[in-house]
Amino acid sequence: MPYPISGSCQCGGVTYQLLAAPKMVVACHCKECQKLSTSAFSITAMVDASDLVIQGELKDWSRVAESGNTAAAKFCPTCGNRIYHYDPVKPEAIKLKPSNLSDTSIIQPTAHAWVSEKQGWYQIPDGVKVFDKQP
Repeated sequence: MPYPISGSCQCGGVTYQLLAAPKMVVACHCKECQKLSTSAFSITAMVDASDLVIQGELKDWSRVAESGNTAAAKFCPTCGNRIYHYDPVKPEAIKLKPSNLSDTSIIQPTAHAWVSEKQGWYQIPDGVKVFDKQP
């Protein structure tokens, strides 16, 4: 896959370039990610902040996770599209929401997290790592 890959929110107010391949792509099945995605799980691509160049205004949102850590997010203030999540204690580790990339072929989860809250009808493919909760 040639990099960079461009991405944007639904309205185009936020655009970005992903400069390098993700370290890992994870499907999270927790109830909060089900709410976020309005589906069975949410996809996250783990990338370094230095590999992401963003243009446009972003707003912040956060909540306290089960672990007690803060789960923070950056999103477009116009259309509401989430661009990425992060832990404020580790801002260099970005959890990119890759469904808004122009080329979504990198969205091939290598791990599934929070399968303890997975929808019963979804079957996890063979050969991927599975975590009952947060890895």
